[in-house]
Amino acid sequence: MSSHSHNPRGRVAVMLLAVAGVLCSIGTLAAAQDQPAPKWELYGGYSAFYPGCDLHGLLPGGVVPVSSCLTWNPRGVGASITYNFNRWLGLTVDSSGQWGSGETGLVARIDRSEFFNISAGPKMTFRTHYFSPFLEVLVGEHRLRSEVFGSDDEVGFMAGGGLDLNVNRHFALRLIRADFAYSNHQYGPSSIVPATDVRGVRLQSGVVFMFGGGQPGPPVSATCTINPAEVMVGEPATATAAVSGFHPKHTLSYTWSSTGGQITGKDNTASLNTNGVAGGSYTVTANIVDPKAEKNGTATCSANFTVKETTKNPPTMTCYPSPSTLQAGGSATVACSCTSPDNVPVTVGDWSATGGTITGSGSTATLNTAGASAGVITVSATCTDSRGLKSPPTTTPVTVENPSEVKQLEARLALHSIYFPTAQPTVAYPNGGLLDSQQQTLISLADDFKKYLKSRPDAHLTLEGHADPRASVEYNQALSERRVERTKGFLIEHGVPAASIETKAFGKQQNLTEAEVKDAVEQNPELTPGERQRVLNNMTTILLASNRRVDIALSTTGQQSLRQYPFNAADSLTLIRQAETKKTTGPAAKKKATPKVQQ
Repeated sequence: MSSHSHNPRGRVAVMLLAVAGVLCSIGTLAAAQDQPAPKWELYGGYSAFYPGCDLHGLLPGGVVPVSSCLTWNPRGVGASITYNFNRWLGLTVDSSGQWGSGETGLVARIDRSEFFNISAGPKMTFRTHYFSPFLEVLVGEHRLRSEVFGSDDEVGFMAGGGLDLNVNRHFALRLIRADFAYSNHQYGPSSIVPATDVRGVRLQSGVVFMFGGGQPGPPVSATCTINPAEVMVGEPATATAAVSGFHPKHTLSYTWSSTGGQITGKDNTASLNTNGVAGGSYTVTANIVDPKAEKNGTATCSANFTVKETTKNPPTMTCYPSPSTLQAGGSATVACSCTSPDNVPVTVGDWSATGGTITGSGSTATLNTAGASAGVITVSATCTDSRGLKSPPTTTPVTVENPSEVKQLEARLALHSIYFPTAQPTVAYPNGGLLDSQQQTLISLADDFKKYLKSRPDAHLTLEGHADPRASVEYNQALSERRVERTKGFLIEHGVPAASIETKAFGKQQNLTEAEVKDAVEQNPELTPGERQRVLNNMTTILLASNRRVDIALSTTGQQSLRQYPFNAADSLTLIRQAETKKTTGPAAKKKATPKVQQ
């Protein structure tokens, strides 16, 4: 027997409590990573032990130590129980024992020993579907008993691991378990007998029974649908919740809610009532609970739906004035026709006018233009249905004329025709050829015509281009087109709308005759008798110039400008002076030659 005086069992108890405390702390920290695993593992099986040391002791009555090499002891069993904090970490309490050889005689039994242990420590398991390798560290009481020298109990530890073959959830085969064992033993006084240092190996194999935990299941979830997802106010809808991952034998509790309408249902289907719900988007929600589940027993889902109100169309309205044009101080009747696409009652009101005085009753109003300025007065009204929906403001124009001003404008719009120099404008310079005197005439025309449009918005100016006969038909046609386009462009530059101008080009067609030009000269009040006679004496020059022209007519309203030919008196006298100068100067006065044809 050992001569040690210390208490090894007390030290083992203290170490076991420390290990248990550390494992509990680690298990708590690892709880967030838990996955289902067996709570308990119970192992039992065969155990073999090799001390890996020489035994030193005193024989009975001996004074000199005797040493012997200890041999394998294949006669043993082992058992352990493990509590798993999670799928990785557990606490194992282990025990194993080897029994005697049964041999007799000192010589036969001196190298035989028995090994017993009760230990505890952490176990780390790496679990897969079929195999579960593990590592362990165990601390506890080791007893080494010699069949000759007796037994000694000391604190020791073992460290190693093993491999389990998983047959099913509750049963596994421990293919091997190998632990390195370490402890120190004394058989006799330490001053005489050397220590026996165990540095051995324990090998085991057996079966493992597993309890608790459970097969990991999928997480619970739910999906909500609503049919139809779009309804008119008052139409019903049905909401459905489809669940997965819940225990199939447990009765689930469903709680339904909706942000719009009334929803009723106690199971996975609920009915939605949309009576009185305003149009818009809403959400139904289902909360599903498994009352028997300790954890992972709640799921929530939702689905959106839209409620549409019955289409409300605003009324439409058209208004007509009679008459649409009147003299200042007169009255016009404005009648409006309003209808509702939804066939609900409508009323016309909110009459207003930008000029004059408007008084209305129902769908008819009277516009009094007394004191109103000449121009366009805009009359507007609104149609409202019994639901409060309104049409956009409907407008209609009424034109007010100032008789004296209009007549003055029409008189000033009785134009002289615009004349161009020979062959002007050219192809190279299409914006040329318009004399200063003719530009002034067109500027005055543009100013008067813009004023005239205020009372006659549908009035047009018609431009007709001409050329004298001294060239081919093709040349004259192109030349008359350039003249009329030059005139049109000038008017547009001075504010006349392009849409209010029409153009025509006649080339040398519709040329004025000598008699027409002579009559126009004789009727021209701008010429003195002497000037008139001078013009008549140069009729050839005046006749040609009279056909290099653009006539401007005021049309569309029934009005037409008066044609005064050929042009104003100043232009006539200028042309005559130019012609007389050519006759009295230059080679042409000394030698008659056929003049080059120009247009």
